[in-house]
Amino acid sequence: LDGLSKSHAMTGWRIGYVVGPKEFIAKMGILSINAISCTTSFVQKAAVEALNGDQSFLKEMMKRFALRRDAIVEGLNSIDGFSCLPPKGAFYAWPNITGTGMTSKELADKLLEEGGVAVLPGTAFGENGEGYLRFSYPTSVENIERAVERMKNVLK
Repeated sequence: LDGLSKSHAMTGWRIGYVVGPKEFIAKMGILSINAISCTTSFVQKAAVEALNGDQSFLKEMMKRFALRRDAIVEGLNSIDGFSCLPPKGAFYAWPNITGTGMTSKELADKLLEEGGVAVLPGTAFGENGEGYLRFSYPTSVENIERAVERMKNVLK
């Protein structure tokens, strides 16, 4: 079970695939038909082309995301009160911000209003997200570095 949103830069098109025993897939098809509407035809055609086309770009794209991941983790860990482990999945960093003394919402609002850095409070993902922020990093390393500097200035 996987999707093409991130691996093939098809975010927002919401298409994926499943490989498994024929009987299982048939039941999943029934569930899918009854639970969600069909993916539009042009997205289905794009997914076929994405999967059948040249996949060589994936290695380069993964290298670029690794550089971005490393830049944001290093940058977040350089901010007083932040502690961030390297993410192992998608392009989101999830630092613990309890050392700042602010709630997730307070800090997210402050970073946006005073620094122009948009993040989501961890509580947007449930009550156990308190003490965390979510950063999305599909941007340039330069933008990540600029955002880190802005956050440092806000928290002086």
